[in-house]
Amino acid sequence: MPPTTQTVPASRVSLWSGRILSALPVLLFAFTGVFGLLKPDAAMQGALHYGYPPGAMVRITIVELACALLYAVPRTSVLGAILLTGYLGGATATHVRVGEPFFLPILVGIVIWLGLYLRDSRLRALVPLRGSEN
Repeated sequence: MPPTTQTVPASRVSLWSGRILSALPVLLFAFTGVFGLLKPDAAMQGALHYGYPPGAMVRITIVELACALLYAVPRTSVLGAILLTGYLGGATATHVRVGEPFFLPILVGIVIWLGLYLRDSRLRALVPLRGSEN
C-alpha cells in the first residue's frame, strides 16, 4: 500500500506571502535576463570581469530566463526551483572564484524555496517543518 500524504491547504496569508516572495526572484531574473540579452556594455564588462567569454553571455542568459519561466509556472515550479538552485550555485562559485561576497545568490535561493514552500501545499507535506504528531 503506497503511503498517503495529507496536504493541508495554505492559509490566505501564507499563500499570498508565497506568491509575493516567488514573484521577487522571477522579476529579478527577468530584469537581469533582458539586461543580458540587450548586451549593453556594462553586461559585457561584467561577463569579462567574471572570466566568461562574451559569447557565453547569451547562452547563460537564455538558461536563466528558461529556469525563471519554469519557476513562474505553477505546474513546473518545483523543477524551476531545482534548476534555479543549480544556476545560483554557479553564481555563488563564480563570486567565490573572483573573491567577491557570495551571500546574495544564496539569499535569492532561500527566497525561491521559501516562496515555493509557502504557496505549495504538496511541498509542505513533503518537507514538514514540524515533527509528526504520532
